[in-house]
Amino acid sequence: MKRKNKPTKPANLFADISGIIEKARQQIASVANLAMVYAYYEIGRHIVEDEQQGKKRAEYGKQVLTELANKLTEKFGKGFSFTNLNQMRQFFLAYSAKANQILQTPSEEFNPKFILSWSHYLILMRIEKVEERRFYEIESAEQQWSVSQLSRQYHSSLYERLSLSRNKNKVMQLASKGQEIETAKDLLKNPLVLEFVGLKEESAYSETDLETAIIGKLQDFLLELGKGFLFEARQKRFTFDEQHFFVDLVFYNRLLQCYVLIDLKTSDLKHQDLGQMQMYVNYFDRYVKKDFEKPTVGILLCKKKTENIVKLTLPENANIYATEYNLYLPDKSLLQQKLVEWTEEFNALEKGN
Repeated sequence: MKRKNKPTKPANLFADISGIIEKARQQIASVANLAMVYAYYEIGRHIVEDEQQGKKRAEYGKQVLTELANKLTEKFGKGFSFTNLNQMRQFFLAYSAKANQILQTPSEEFNPKFILSWSHYLILMRIEKVEERRFYEIESAEQQWSVSQLSRQYHSSLYERLSLSRNKNKVMQLASKGQEIETAKDLLKNPLVLEFVGLKEESAYSETDLETAIIGKLQDFLLELGKGFLFEARQKRFTFDEQHFFVDLVFYNRLLQCYVLIDLKTSDLKHQDLGQMQMYVNYFDRYVKKDFEKPTVGILLCKKKTENIVKLTLPENANIYATEYNLYLPDKSLLQQKLVEWTEEFNALEKGN
């Protein structure tokens, strides 16, 4: 005897259909927003081409845009002010074939592919360095950053901090592939920026205060850590030889398939701190991780580190790293200058070899 399907309850039917309608509306809105981004690019193209045919004077451009803004606003309503039209002009100039040639794409084949909202591009088009702009565009799409998250990552100099933590080949990949997580070193940023925790640089605070502040802003901390992190525990206890030990923060990175242990140090890093982390990593590798998982990674997040102490204390394959943190947004121009100097030194070493 065939079993009859139970009729759908009215409440469930309403919920199911409501979900379908809401999803369709979201898709329509997304398509419409993307269509407007392409439209703004074309508007920018026409404005630039018209300028090139006319007098090359600032007064000419301003006059034309003002008249155009008035006519478009009269016909289509808000959204086509002088300021907005000028932004569309800048948008085209930023994403035109000339800019794309820097990324080594033949200009005759170049058709821009836009994947984000107009609000995202209002931030991106102001980034002068094409490689840096492309990095933030890729990461915004892959990580589904909101506009505020994109703004925060840019102002925290994420591109420069990742670049300074990588070799030259990895830096070049940032513009074409975004941040790729293949090894434990790819997780690192120097420094980690924790301005969102609300602690003041000049005030006294303990490691417990820092830990509590991070847990209170866990979503922001995960965003700053980067791709693939899952939070497991705070003050994770394990017992060995009848002694209790506590790891400040335990994460799991699904991309590397390994545990990531973080210990917080509000003072300068000492060799004892590195030894302690070595024990934590060894314990997790021997008693916690499964056979299919990769070796545990240990990260000491400290106020200040001395590279020589790290090198002398740990074996080369220890899988333990020390990185500094800031409680304020870094000086972007200073990091940019450091990146230029680092690139020049790297190029000089390559020529010498």
